[in-house]
Amino acid sequence: MTEQTAYRPRRSVLYMPSSNERALEKAKTLPVDALILDLEDAVAPEAKEAAREKACAAVRSGEYGRRELTIRVNGLGSQWHDADLAAAAAAGPDAIVVPKVGSADEVRALVEAMDAAGAPERTRLWAMVETPVAVLHAEEIARASDRLACLVLGTNDLYKELGATFAPGRAAIQTSLQLAVLAARAAGVSVVDGVYNDVKDAGGFLAEARQGRELGFDGKTLIHPGQVEPCNEVFAPSAAQVEQARAVIEAFEAAQAQGRGVATLDGRLIENLHVDSARKVLATAEAIAALR
Repeated sequence: MTEQTAYRPRRSVLYMPSSNERALEKAKTLPVDALILDLEDAVAPEAKEAAREKACAAVRSGEYGRRELTIRVNGLGSQWHDADLAAAAAAGPDAIVVPKVGSADEVRALVEAMDAAGAPERTRLWAMVETPVAVLHAEEIARASDRLACLVLGTNDLYKELGATFAPGRAAIQTSLQLAVLAARAAGVSVVDGVYNDVKDAGGFLAEARQGRELGFDGKTLIHPGQVEPCNEVFAPSAAQVEQARAVIEAFEAAQAQGRGVATLDGRLIENLHVDSARKVLATAEAIAALR
């Protein structure tokens, strides 16, 4: 949550292949915060045009309720990109997701193309951070346009580009993850972690989701519906955290009423920064509760 943009939960962000009508139908029933209707990796070349039509029809249908609905287009320079972007902009999803964004200039060009195609003002841009160049320029990318609302980590491509090997704990890309979070927080935009590939490894998924939460991510991209509910739980404040946040605010307000600038709670010093964090916890919990 920032002063620029009201907090919107993006705990669980599920990729769905737009060529698969059954998957698109199932998505209407999932307790997911956001959907990425994919035209890129999940769609074979011969199915690209049909997938584009289905994704745009899904956006226009109004049948996905409170879920944030986005379309991932094929990347800049691909034979499908221009048509994808124009069609997505005309359909008016909550956001257009673009893979392998590498610079602020690319962000500005994408925004110009969205404007030219008639994208409504509410349609935001999500930029995927998937390369060393993007990581090293993440702050510039995040600050390039007010239309940009979210950075999305593409960790599979990042491993490939780095020549790194995956291992539990993600030591090889932890610096990249932290730089992306730093950039997003500096620019006041959301940031969502990459996918976990082994859909049968529930324990490994939970460990990685918790790591992402500890690093400061707003949520995680997902590749299977079974990952949605545990992800929602990891990235939501617990009941104990909500109770503690209320206690912090109450203690500080009581101290202020007595003319004091600091308070103590259970022997701990409470200052403005603790109150700000507590208010963010409550705002997050309230925004999540509003989705139910």
